[in-house]
Amino acid sequence: MSSLRDEIKKLREDFTKGTLKTDPSGQFELWLGQAVKSEVPEVQAVNLCTVSSEGKPASRIVYIREFEKDQYWIYTNYNSRKAKDMLQNPNISLTFFWPELERQVRIEGTVKKADKEKSDTYFKNRPRESQLGAWASNQSGILKNRDELEEAVENCRKKFEGKDVPRPDFWGGFEITATYYEFWQGRKSRLHDRISYSNEKGKWIIKRLAP
Repeated sequence: MSSLRDEIKKLREDFTKGTLKTDPSGQFELWLGQAVKSEVPEVQAVNLCTVSSEGKPASRIVYIREFEKDQYWIYTNYNSRKAKDMLQNPNISLTFFWPELERQVRIEGTVKKADKEKSDTYFKNRPRESQLGAWASNQSGILKNRDELEEAVENCRKKFEGKDVPRPDFWGGFEITATYYEFWQGRKSRLHDRISYSNEKGKWIIKRLAP
């Protein structure tokens, strides 16, 4: 445990002393790798905030399944509340929080449906039970009881017995394009480090923010 604490302390000090990456995706990948190395649990978990067409915000924890440069992908039922929000209002935010490292990464951007081919590939590689669950769950819909859900799963299991489970048309990916990042590093006396990256005319502008 003491070696882990020493490693975390070193990571904090490196951020305050070191040189920042000029591109935020590189900085994010560096921090993510350090969180993995430090064995932070659920490093891929992120708070996704959407806003409905009526201007009402909603947040929930999801998993980032893939990322490349400034693109991030999540997967869900297209009939879910978050999907409906994103289809009606493409402006979203993501917040990663790794308390063991006293670090937070906030990302703002826009979202669109992922290519069908990408959704097909991801779905094909999911565990079979998760594939059946995608078919059985009318995500965000009202259930009479737990039995109704389990019965739906069993019906899907019978329907696809001995066959590959295809991706439902109502289930797939969303591609998020980041336009703003903020990296937060906790420090003593609440004098935290906050570094923002704003995409201005295709160029990333780095600024230090007051804690």
